[in-house]
Amino acid sequence: MTRKKKSKDKEEVVEAPPEEEKSMLPPIILMDPLRSDEPKLRMINLFGDLNEDKAKEITLSLVALRATGEEEVYEDPEDINSPLKEITFKPIDFYISTWGGDALGMFAIYDAMRMVREDCVINTFGMGKVMSAGVLLLASGTKGKRRIGANCRVMLHAVAGGNWGPIHNLENEMEEMRWIQEQHTNALVKETDLTKKHLKKMLDRKVNVYLDAKQAVEYGIADEII
Repeated sequence: MTRKKKSKDKEEVVEAPPEEEKSMLPPIILMDPLRSDEPKLRMINLFGDLNEDKAKEITLSLVALRATGEEEVYEDPEDINSPLKEITFKPIDFYISTWGGDALGMFAIYDAMRMVREDCVINTFGMGKVMSAGVLLLASGTKGKRRIGANCRVMLHAVAGGNWGPIHNLENEMEEMRWIQEQHTNALVKETDLTKKHLKKMLDRKVNVYLDAKQAVEYGIADEII
């Protein structure tokens, strides 16, 4: 697709970005126009399917926002020579509305969230749909700061995958899928109020398990309905 750009001397044909490139745009971080080095809205998002590009952008955004959110608090804010009291970090808002996707990309974001939230609050917001890999990410916000829309649908299911080839290769891939499933289960148990027994019972049904916002709060996936 092309569009024409007029100039004083001639018309210039400019190539518009293809649709697939538009869908791969990174999470938006709005900058303060008065201080371009400091984000005004410390916000990232995951909308649509989780793929490697989105996992990369979100992971790097989490680390960058933590680094740019550091604030020094002095005992007397009015005195520039006052002793340093503490170092705090501005919170990060993470909006999630996803069908799910890449399990290993999910773990990359999850590990980054675990690292960042040690000293920086991560507010998570589940909007519209939080499914598959998105459930762990919603639950991995700072406890007490995980919110979910009243009309949001949550969905859990067992790890899915497919492969073909020699029997030994298939056995190897099955072992890998079991490892991913076990790690995912352990992480969900750690971040929610679900027990391992209850979660395995849900997943062993081998169907998509749908929850509403109230159930998500009851299971400790979120803390508050908005």
